[in-house]
Amino acid sequence: MNIIANLFKSSLGKKYIMAVTGAALFLFVVGHLLGNLQIFLGAETINRYGHFLQANKEILWPARLGLLAAVALHIWSAVKLSAENKEARPMPYADWNPTVASYASRTMLMSGLIVAVFVIYHLLHFTVQAKSINLTGQDFVAFQDAKGRHDVYRMMVTGFSHPLVSAFYILAMGLLCLHLSHGAGAMFQSLGWKNDVYGPSLDRFAKVAAWLIFLGYVSIPIAVLLGYGKEAVK
Repeated sequence: MNIIANLFKSSLGKKYIMAVTGAALFLFVVGHLLGNLQIFLGAETINRYGHFLQANKEILWPARLGLLAAVALHIWSAVKLSAENKEARPMPYADWNPTVASYASRTMLMSGLIVAVFVIYHLLHFTVQAKSINLTGQDFVAFQDAKGRHDVYRMMVTGFSHPLVSAFYILAMGLLCLHLSHGAGAMFQSLGWKNDVYGPSLDRFAKVAAWLIFLGYVSIPIAVLLGYGKEAVK
């Protein structure tokens, strides 16, 4: 119990919490992307994938609860560490030059909080499927394919057909990947994996991964806005 208490009380412990939860969230982001990209394989593929998830609630709900716990701990540790840093250095350095630190590193807390707001909207949009916030006036819950499964394909195409929704999604993905480009490197640092030999390679990996994730996610709303899947919304 003392180890757990110290983990939550010490700055080093909070850094470990942020790193481990960040790693878990990074893996989720990649897995979620791979699932979403199945929309390009057609309605049958992504509807089958969606049905598989919904049919295995004993896997889905523990994963969701674990994800929510990781998000909560990640935000908590980030806010606490930021407050501790400000408390330790209440006055800014006179010779501090913001250009030395990357834009991503200087906006980590703010970009993370904005992404958290987006996640709430995204859950209401495609998971809870709240009609009042999808801006289309359609009830996503009622979408079913010919096999009686939830029509994930039609839902995604309909949802992203609204320019404002797609614009918000693209903006949020940009902020998320900006966050990841620095966060992944910071995660390796907190876990003690970065050194003079591997550090530059790990930083490059973080930036390349962030770009690939961004391009993967935004390819969906952009494709829909350009006409992909338009037969589903007729």
